[in-house]
Amino acid sequence: MTSPSASPLPTFISELQTRLRSMFSSLYDDKRATKRGMPPDFLDQALKSAPLSVFIPSRFGGRGQHVHECLALLEACSYESLPLSLTMGINGALFLQPVSKYAEESVQREVFSRFIDHQAIGGLMITEPDFGSDALAMRTRFREVDGGYHVRGTKHWGGLTGRADYWLLTARGETERGDLERSISFFVWDKSIGGIAVEEYYDSLGLYMIPYGRNQIDTVLPAQRRLSAHSSGVRMLLDLLHRSRLQFPGMAMGFLRRLLDEAIGHTTTRKVGGRPLSDYDQVQDRLAQLQASYTACSAMCAYTTGVAGVDNDCSTAALPANSIKSVITDMMQNGAQSLLQLVGAKGYRLDHIAGRSVVDSRPFQIFEGSNDILYQQISESVLKSMGKLKETNLYRFLSSFDLTSRAADYFKGSVDFSLDLSLPQRKMVDLGRAVGRIITMQMVIDLADRGFRRDLINNCLAIMRRDVNALFTSFSDPAAAGVVEDYRDGSSWLDVVPER
Repeated sequence: MTSPSASPLPTFISELQTRLRSMFSSLYDDKRATKRGMPPDFLDQALKSAPLSVFIPSRFGGRGQHVHECLALLEACSYESLPLSLTMGINGALFLQPVSKYAEESVQREVFSRFIDHQAIGGLMITEPDFGSDALAMRTRFREVDGGYHVRGTKHWGGLTGRADYWLLTARGETERGDLERSISFFVWDKSIGGIAVEEYYDSLGLYMIPYGRNQIDTVLPAQRRLSAHSSGVRMLLDLLHRSRLQFPGMAMGFLRRLLDEAIGHTTTRKVGGRPLSDYDQVQDRLAQLQASYTACSAMCAYTTGVAGVDNDCSTAALPANSIKSVITDMMQNGAQSLLQLVGAKGYRLDHIAGRSVVDSRPFQIFEGSNDILYQQISESVLKSMGKLKETNLYRFLSSFDLTSRAADYFKGSVDFSLDLSLPQRKMVDLGRAVGRIITMQMVIDLADRGFRRDLINNCLAIMRRDVNALFTSFSDPAAAGVVEDYRDGSSWLDVVPER
């Protein structure tokens, strides 16, 4: 077989797809998918052709970190298995790429050699039991000791818990008074160092292939294992997270294509009332929405290819990164729900692709930034830009903003109004949902310029325009809902029906 680093991309991907199809038809069949963890030899076989070499610089024997190759790898994996694609994404975007950008040369040489020659795997530990979305308040700490750093703390929900050979650990420096610095530091840990103990494995709702759990950290790392921030630790964290979010469409691409293939295959062969299910208008609408998501994801992949290179500073790319991550993960979950609805009762089994897709895609809306929070941040970014320009009219802003200028005219009638710059949070989330989709539509328009199939472009723009208009209709509703905390007093339905 040709060396993975030397073979043309089509050959590289084709050989990987052949290997994965064989593996999933034998080692990891549908029944096996209901069991937690991986078969003993599964990961060794998946890594035999060095797929992670796409995330490794060419000077260390990798394929050169070309973004389109990274996305193509994730797509090939996610068509067969979303958990496998996430495993590759964790290794690539959350470990190998930051190591290649911020680690010392000697550390890179050791790590990349282990990945290419010995099938090592790695992950990232940020989240703590009391600090999820509030990551900058993490309590894991470090202090300098002779020859290195002593890191202590608790981390959880790190993908590949107990399986990873390497971890990228995040911690805050401990001052002489025992306080913690605001800045974040990163450290490269490997199994030979020791000092990370798995306290508990979680019974996660989906993604059974990937082990998650809680880890206790008490380890001393050599000084050269600390990553070197180009400016600040927080900016390094943002660069890492934004680049990862920009690459979500790679994982989504194969997944959505698989959902679309399964949906079309089922509805064209399944007959209801003497005719194919696909003949029904409601079914056609579901299929059209799935296909629109496929096209939108294609546009995101094309966009990401141009902006997410390791040499680029992604720390300031919050708006496109947050838009891509939140919109495409919503599309993944909506597509999975549609497939399950189309397949019916048979799909409500964990060993069916529809049932697995629903539970496996759901956490994508939560990890690496909860979508509700990201939508709020999209709105905050837009309102901040409008404030700087002293602009209150949403249409005028969107029509002159570089990420939305080409798509704004689709919504002139919906967004030609003055925007209150002090919106309540729920309205911020609604506005973020709409703006994220308008940004996506512009990526679709740009995709058409590249020669992408026009009928798919038109279908996607029509579906997304409908969705955005519905969001703005909801956005304009002034009704405010609130919870009644002592709701049980006087609210029993039995008290309001006549006795029988």
